[in-house]
Amino acid sequence: MSAIPKDANTLAAPPLPKLRTRPLAATGILFGGILLLFIAIGLSVSFGAADIAFSTVWEAIFRFNPDLTQHQIIQELRLPRVLGGAMVGASFAVAGALMQGMTRNPMADSGLLGLNAGAGFVMALCFAFFPGLSFMALILYSFVGAGLGAGLVFGIGLLAKGGLTPVRLVLAGAAVSALLSALSEGVALYFRIGQDLAFWYAGGTAGIKWLQIKSIFPWVLAALAGAMMLSRSVTLLSLGEDVAAGLGQRTRLIRLLGTLLVLILAGASVSVVGAVGFVGLIIPHVTRYLVGVDYRWIIPCSAILGSLLVVFADLAARMINPPFETPIGALISLIGVPFFLYLTRKERRSL
Repeated sequence: MSAIPKDANTLAAPPLPKLRTRPLAATGILFGGILLLFIAIGLSVSFGAADIAFSTVWEAIFRFNPDLTQHQIIQELRLPRVLGGAMVGASFAVAGALMQGMTRNPMADSGLLGLNAGAGFVMALCFAFFPGLSFMALILYSFVGAGLGAGLVFGIGLLAKGGLTPVRLVLAGAAVSALLSALSEGVALYFRIGQDLAFWYAGGTAGIKWLQIKSIFPWVLAALAGAMMLSRSVTLLSLGEDVAAGLGQRTRLIRLLGTLLVLILAGASVSVVGAVGFVGLIIPHVTRYLVGVDYRWIIPCSAILGSLLVVFADLAARMINPPFETPIGALISLIGVPFFLYLTRKERRSL
């Protein structure tokens, strides 16, 4: 029997260059974040227009009694919206992390680069011309709309003289988002579907039901698993295309697969909560600051932190002015807009 060379494994998967990573901090975020997420879910289910005791929440989950009104509120209203919010937060955050890693653009985000506006525009067309579509069909059309928005943004950015810089990409995203939003509003006014689209404009988790969670869960789970499988390659891409190609990575294939995952995550999320932006912008930056630049840590930690952000934002939206709700998109924007301006100023200094 011939001996196996010691470097046989390294030929198939070259080792990563030395990276700035904090595995201890990442492990703490994963375990501590999951624990905090369970606490946040319990708080969010318990508090609202009608406060419910934790013991009642426990009974409604594990010993459901359909004859009790509070059990019905928990099972049919609060639990699906909280779980859906956690799922959407993870999706937006991971989508942003993938986009920033693949494009090396610190301002990449599904909301800023036209994906949300594209999905909203296609939703408006569906409500106007095909009002009887199933929710699964709406999800598929949301994917198409997200792809349309992203294609327009990258197409316009590539036509600019001097190449596709981060600032130009964001400017193209702002222009395309404004155009698609205006077209959506025009369709809403002409076909009198403004009330149906109001949810998508404001963004929120109030309308999430078990049917929607069951519809998007397989897509989101598969896309998150795919992001983890692609994380090592995204790390290499984030170091530069020459570095990735020199280590044997098929950069075009990685970008194609990564873009597909982003469209699935962003499209599914927008179809459920509407135009909620800045989650995919803020969370990856915070995660990189905490755990380093290795996307094998960034992606799972971003998923946890993104879930926490949306769950706590949803809880705050219900507690600010009860019994009325503040759109979570507006609350997250209070953090996201100053953060975006900070990144823009930082990017200008680096040019």
